[in-house]
Amino acid sequence: MKITKEVATFAGGCFWCTEAIFKRLKGVYSVTPGYSGGEKENPTYEQVSEGNTGHAESIQIEFNPQEIPFNVLLDVFWHTHNPTTLNQQGNDIGTQYRSVVFYHSQKQKEETLQSKKILEEEKIYKDLIVTQIVPFKNFYIAENYHKDYFDRNSQYPYCTFIINPKIQKLLEKYSKIVKAEYLEKN
Repeated sequence: MKITKEVATFAGGCFWCTEAIFKRLKGVYSVTPGYSGGEKENPTYEQVSEGNTGHAESIQIEFNPQEIPFNVLLDVFWHTHNPTTLNQQGNDIGTQYRSVVFYHSQKQKEETLQSKKILEEEKIYKDLIVTQIVPFKNFYIAENYHKDYFDRNSQYPYCTFIINPKIQKLLEKYSKIVKAEYLEKN
């Protein structure tokens, strides 16, 4: 049986948060934190944090679309960060924390635009969605210490007060698509 893999790239604030969320989903093979959308080649965390590289803290997801379709990933994306704040997620402020879907195909673009339109028509958020929907052009893998950050540092205050509530929301709203080993831990 041939294993199908597709790639999705999202930015929704701090990549420690988004990685921790998406790696818990069934059908997701890997989630890699990194930098996307800017002009600087091979940026460092410090350079991106200064806010002048054009990159956003992002994640790149390899997934099986038969097990978790792109539109389900989008639904999780929209509901686990605030897509109505420009260049900000909570106390994380700057263009590196902007909300972006970097689409890899025309199909991903169309699905993203359609899902955004539905959210706006249903008035899920009281404010307008400011998420950028742009073609994927680059992705640079973040330094190793960012990989699995939440799982290795869950007792750090940022993890406890910022990331853990997002994970709890994921477990409550999306428990049917969360990998069993993560359900057992909670």
